Amino acid sequence: MKYLFLSLFLLFSLNAFTQSLLLKGGMVHSGNGEGAQIQDILITGNTISRVGNNLAINGTTEVIELNGLPVTPGLISPMSNLGIVEINALDVTRDDESDVLKAGFSIFNAFNPHSTGIPWNRSNGVTSAITSPGSSSFPLFGLASYFVLDGSLEIKGLKDIAMFGRMGSSYGSRAETLSVLESLLELGQKASAMPIEEVLEMRLADQLELQAQDILALKRLVDDNLPFVLETNRAVDILQAIALKKKYGLNLVLASVEEAPLVINQLKASKIPVIIDPMDNIPDSFDELGSSLMLGKVLDEAGIKIMFSTQRSHNYHLMRQGSGNAVAYGMSYETAIQGMTQTVAETFNLGARGTIAQGKIADIVVWNADPLEPSSFPEFVFIAGQAQDLSSRATRLTERYTNKENKPSAYKH
Repeated sequence: MKYLFLSLFLLFSLNAFTQSLLLKGGMVHSGNGEGAQIQDILITGNTISRVGNNLAINGTTEVIELNGLPVTPGLISPMSNLGIVEINALDVTRDDESDVLKAGFSIFNAFNPHSTGIPWNRSNGVTSAITSPGSSSFPLFGLASYFVLDGSLEIKGLKDIAMFGRMGSSYGSRAETLSVLESLLELGQKASAMPIEEVLEMRLADQLELQAQDILALKRLVDDNLPFVLETNRAVDILQAIALKKKYGLNLVLASVEEAPLVINQLKASKIPVIIDPMDNIPDSFDELGSSLMLGKVLDEAGIKIMFSTQRSHNYHLMRQGSGNAVAYGMSYETAIQGMTQTVAETFNLGARGTIAQGKIADIVVWNADPLEPSSFPEFVFIAGQAQDLSSRATRLTERYTNKENKPSAYKH
């Protein structure tokens, strides 16, 4: 542990006193789907200034010899509750639910950069995340935001970048859910042609107790190409979702999609990206009877853009394990890396993040072994070119109860 703190001290000193940093000779997975190769990465300020071999440097450049260690872009969780939920079972620690707003519910101002889940995920390679409202009985849960997980009180991110919702049998009638969802999208269309006040006076808006923020969010969904993440599993529901995309011109992203292989041709033609949990292969409802460990392979072979989630709340870094499992069952290795980096950045319009390339923001992770192995961990994590502290509550507890030097006898038993 003392060596960890020493290396961190040196790295923080590096960030403070040098102009550039060279990560030399790492096995670089760029995140763009191409194969890895040994390369150098030159970081200047918060940006990757060059990527290549035998890069020329000046006297103020600090060099870290990687000796072939794997390097990836910082991992991006496409769906999480980071920063707004501490303990799922305690409502007092949850800021992911609203009693008033529905589609217009935004979690952005509730984000806590000092949440205990953030350093834990950051120390496991997750450098940024999309945080969304929790699920509810309403088809649309609200607006998700994007956050950089550097722990700074000067919160860095993008507000209200996506809508999240669900379609299926989990909450009430499937037919009613679809009907309400279509009616909501029609209200969004109407908001483009008439004042919000008039839309709120419509019978459906009144019955559903919608607020002005809800109508504005619905308008963004149909007018502004706002990404719409819709969780659904049953094959016929996936077809319904594809029909909604066509009818309303939605920027649709499908999550879970356990029965996607049954409608793979239609899904491929729709060009809809998906978020999957490759570890979820045992049906827990009649919507998931087609679940299979081959889901990732089938989607990859069809050329569908893939991202990853996990059912382990707070442990969003376990998408590495899920993507590794998908690779074990036939998905391309580089597709798996891309699905945790570039695909998320492109799908949600996150700007210059998600790949290791000249001009991109220097969110970079150096791993001690294969990043898709659960037993591997980061050696270094950089966010916008700044070395990150890899300690967490878990590491501090480990240090406290395993380091018995100069401790009372009670600690030694």
